[in-house]
Amino acid sequence: MRFVATADWQLGMTAHYLGAEARPRYAEARLEAVRRIGAVAAEHDAELVVVAGDVFESNLLDRTILLRAFEALRTFTVPVYLLPGNHDPLDAGSIYTSELFRSQCPPHVHVLDRSGVHEVAPGVELVAAPWPNKNPRVDLVAASIVDLAPPEGVLRILVGHGATDSLNPDATSLATIVEAGLTSALGDSRLHFVVLGDRHSTFEVTDRVWYPGTSEVTARRENAPGNVLVVDLTPTGAQVTPVHVGRWRYLVHRAPLDSDADIDALQAALEAMPDKHRTALWLVLEGTLTVTQKARLDVLLGDQGALFARLGSWERHEDLHVVPDDADFADLGLTGFADDAVSELRALAGADGDADAAEVARNALALLVRLSGAPT
Repeated sequence: MRFVATADWQLGMTAHYLGAEARPRYAEARLEAVRRIGAVAAEHDAELVVVAGDVFESNLLDRTILLRAFEALRTFTVPVYLLPGNHDPLDAGSIYTSELFRSQCPPHVHVLDRSGVHEVAPGVELVAAPWPNKNPRVDLVAASIVDLAPPEGVLRILVGHGATDSLNPDATSLATIVEAGLTSALGDSRLHFVVLGDRHSTFEVTDRVWYPGTSEVTARRENAPGNVLVVDLTPTGAQVTPVHVGRWRYLVHRAPLDSDADIDALQAALEAMPDKHRTALWLVLEGTLTVTQKARLDVLLGDQGALFARLGSWERHEDLHVVPDDADFADLGLTGFADDAVSELRALAGADGDADAAEVARNALALLVRLSGAPT
């Protein structure tokens, strides 16, 4: 049989790092990605779609988000199975038990709301490991298969959420998924395939244990987001094909800046980037510029920032220094109070004691050069 595996839609996610104009477009893109998943299922003649947790960003969402999610899900022509994850667990305030969800959810959309086996089609079973709360004290996947026996004439797919022990940096977490248990269950045919959510990049743990990843990128460090998996499953193996459905890009661009030529190169790189309206870009700026060059850089980033969904520096990794130079102010024609202010700012910018004050002074000098109308 063939099915589509996906996870971590996190509908309702607020991308605080995006500007006010870009956030609604990003939210709409996440819903459009859901619609494309339905199209992938139809195009590949899949029998069903499984979503391995974190369908929603939280259990506390505006009703508009839920209604729009249902509208997107209505475009699917096959059954869809949703697993509650750590963002949207089956706790007392679960979105899945709300009156709005129960009354408006499309009939072909089903919640895997209990641990264990769910018969979903003739010869096909899902083994679900939903999150009952945000802090489970047990390996939920192991608990869901503890009493399983090998089925006869049935393909069995486990749907879980969380980090496996080879990936989890928190070795003390009781909710960590133990890979050895999955390997054993696959080896004796209690399971035939495992779909896991939580990791936002598409990742193959083994040939039959996969993370589909998020359908639309959520963070700059994700190395393979925006995919779903088309899985052809038999009792003896699986063929897994990632299909890209995401449209947004989160990029990091390292830019050495020590001259006007370097600023030219950065400008060319920014201008050449496609799809700026759905690209969030973090710049790692390194080097040393004069005040005039810094003013030119500020103009460049301001102009290009109007085109990108997000454009700014990754400050934690930035190592850009601004050094006032006599040539920066030679042609400004300043006298009196203004000339005195420049002298004070230059002294402050070059001081070794107060780094924050020096940064403010350098920025003020760059702004002065820009406002003066001097060529940058």
